[in-house]
Amino acid sequence: MKITWFGHAAFRLDFADKAVLIDPFFTGNPSFSAGRRNAVHGVTHILLTHGHGDHIGDTVEIVKEAEAAHRAIPVVCNPEISGFLGGQGLTKFEMMNTGGTVDLGGFTVSMVRADHSSGGGGAHPTYLGNPTGLIVKANGEPTVWHLGDTDIFSDMALLSEIHKPKVAFVPIGDRFTMGPDTAALAVKRFLNVPNVVPCHYGSFPMLVKDARRFVAALEGHSTKVIVPASGGSFEL
Repeated sequence: MKITWFGHAAFRLDFADKAVLIDPFFTGNPSFSAGRRNAVHGVTHILLTHGHGDHIGDTVEIVKEAEAAHRAIPVVCNPEISGFLGGQGLTKFEMMNTGGTVDLGGFTVSMVRADHSSGGGGAHPTYLGNPTGLIVKANGEPTVWHLGDTDIFSDMALLSEIHKPKVAFVPIGDRFTMGPDTAALAVKRFLNVPNVVPCHYGSFPMLVKDARRFVAALEGHSTKVIVPASGGSFEL
């Protein structure tokens, strides 16, 4: 599996004949520098953790551009987000909710708990369901856990036991999610995962600027910390 981080919480997973975008926030993302055309090329699925604008991001535009080229990209999200995006003209969804798993043909997605909020619509936000994390599994590929935007919670250990992830995308930016020290504690005490990628930092002035404190807090721990540059890729 090839994993690409586009800054903030936006990732792309490439495996087999799939190209999966998670929380594709490109337009307005100060840390996105990869070029939108390359980021969306050949995308087959979009997965959304929750309804905030910095996570729904460019979903509508990406899907409509694909439809103009006679390609359909399903959006995996909760029912509230599907209704919200349906009002903007999207029609192809794989609706699900916390605790559920959907088979997307070649891989599955499970929705799991995250402690955060979720809404969209500017000055008068619309409730868009509970925030979630997403766990992606495919035969012969490492299991991926995108924690979404979240605080630490002890049931992370139970989710790790159930799903056995090989890599976790962990928010460290503080203010809206865990900060570096709490995120490192979550890795040490609950996640039981061989690889972690910090995210949701370095994009907006209110967030932690870099991953150094997170990396330092995990020094000597068995979990490998992978810190790609925005637009950078690695393989597992």
